[in-house]
Amino acid sequence: MRMGEFSRRTGVSQRLLRYYEEQGLITPLRRPNGYREYAEEDVATVRGIRMLLAAGLNTATIAELLPCMVNDGQTLAPSCSGMLPDLNRERERIDEAVASLLAARDALDTIIGATVSAGIDDLEACDAIGAARLGFS
Repeated sequence: MRMGEFSRRTGVSQRLLRYYEEQGLITPLRRPNGYREYAEEDVATVRGIRMLLAAGLNTATIAELLPCMVNDGQTLAPSCSGMLPDLNRERERIDEAVASLLAARDALDTIIGATVSAGIDDLEACDAIGAARLGFS
């Protein structure tokens, strides 16, 4: 199938499909006229790429993992346990990012709590207090 139909079938823009090709994630057949021709199994490959991207993996990691994945008829699935160290490393990276975001949210909650307890609703008054504290008054 040509790129337009492939884009419709996968829900991925043509620009993004070209990017996947540049990254070595998909390799469509090239016709003599230069048009790309995608195979039916490429649909599952792109769905798998989207799933791995949604899981937080970058395209370089996905390029390493794709050769170890098989089409299960619906999407790509891991085919060898050799992928586990890479997948576990990515999971740990995501866990660290989640912990960092939760810490940032807790800090913001503390700031919000302190702001509410100050009881100042007038933005001009807040600006004046902030300027005075910074020595701008």
